[in-house]
Amino acid sequence: MTHQATHTNHLPPGGFTVRRIPQTAPRIISADEAWHGEQPYAQDALALDFFGARDDEDFGRQPTRSRLLPEPEPFVARLSQAIMEVVSGQRPAPQLIRHTAPTIYSVIARQAMVAGRRRAPGPRRSAVVRRVRVCEPADGIVEACAVVVAHGRVRALALRLEGLDGRWLVTALTIG
Repeated sequence: MTHQATHTNHLPPGGFTVRRIPQTAPRIISADEAWHGEQPYAQDALALDFFGARDDEDFGRQPTRSRLLPEPEPFVARLSQAIMEVVSGQRPAPQLIRHTAPTIYSVIARQAMVAGRRRAPGPRRSAVVRRVRVCEPADGIVEACAVVVAHGRVRALALRLEGLDGRWLVTALTIG
């Protein structure tokens, strides 16, 4: 034994010392002590209302009053010309995405793709808007029609525009 005791007292340089592992587990307490003891801080639950206001009301499209939007008649004239140019393959469809509802845009883009395949090479005249009629059945709603001459044909457009998110948005379109 003395030999071993002498050996542990004289550690070689770079040796190590063995130490006890500290106790990290929480102390064991009785059920009574846990029930009546000091309550630890815990963050309260968030008060969520799943049946109240819908997200659409806060984050969906927001209606805009007519007086806060551009004058509808010149806007309809420019938009009608742009629609006819897209449908005939002269203008890229994504230029209309900001001013058309997704369902309307998909129809226009599909027609533009078909027109692009059929389009004869060479320059073409831009569409010319001859007449625009506008009526406002309600605040922020415009129903309009336009007569457009495009590539030797007279075409009629019927549009419904709604004031949403600070701009006019085409929500219905018929091209005749």
